[in-house]
Amino acid sequence: MHFTKKNSSEKRIELKNKLKKQKILKFPGAYNPLTAKLIAEIGFEGIYISGGVMANDLGVPDIGLTTLKEVSYRANQISRVTDLPAIVDADTGFGDCKKTIETFENLGLSGCHIEDQIDQKRCGHLDNKEIIPSAIMVNKIKTAVKAKKDKNFLVIARTDANSVEGLKKTIDRVKAYEDAGADIIFPEAMKNEKEFEQIRKNSKVNLLANMTEFGKSKLLSANELENLGYNIVIYPVTTQRLAMKSVEDGLRAIMNDGHQNNIIDKMQTRKRLYELVEYEKYNTPDKKITDFKTDGHE
Repeated sequence: MHFTKKNSSEKRIELKNKLKKQKILKFPGAYNPLTAKLIAEIGFEGIYISGGVMANDLGVPDIGLTTLKEVSYRANQISRVTDLPAIVDADTGFGDCKKTIETFENLGLSGCHIEDQIDQKRCGHLDNKEIIPSAIMVNKIKTAVKAKKDKNFLVIARTDANSVEGLKKTIDRVKAYEDAGADIIFPEAMKNEKEFEQIRKNSKVNLLANMTEFGKSKLLSANELENLGYNIVIYPVTTQRLAMKSVEDGLRAIMNDGHQNNIIDKMQTRKRLYELVEYEKYNTPDKKITDFKTDGHE
């Protein structure tokens, strides 16, 4: 249906091999399957599926309201349309880390991250977060690692401790989470190069950096993060923010002008959309469905 060539096992193996090369991998967030196809076409190394974005898409804040059923359904839709590996945000584990890992692995995801906030979590770049004791998080990680059947499925441990307990205790958690078996560490809300660097100096495994806009972290380039020793960088909300700003501006123009003639040049054309959904590949020997001409807007 989606004309992909790689199965989930192949995607995971490819991701593991790329991580060994010590070149940073860029994972933009995809808020829907069509965006995932665009990410793949442009040439990024992977797709990130944000829990915050999913909550936003459902019209609710990112405070632990989404369920494993909702997130896994959408993550499956997004991850299956390309040959790129996809990592999904599993919040605090949805109350059952074993079931969460089994679900995402069975649906073909390449990895997921679990964070050490309380279940009534909030965006990692907001103040007044609450985190669980390190020992409880260690047990979550151990449960997650034990639950996976494919050794190449990545269990990523996210710690939100920096803005709660400070960098020193964050480093203590990083070491504990590594010892518990986490494949990758995701230190959330590092403020600057120095803090990113300190995590790298005190960590043995691959590291993931979050370059979300309007947050607590200085926005560093992929090259800068690679030089600091990071292996994956995510841009979780970027595509949704770009889309929603354009949608809002367009809707206001229609409200004010009474038509969309003044914003046609800001839209993706029919021709470009059909290229992205690979319309022609759905032709068959018995039926050609592309027996039409698209608009003249290139």
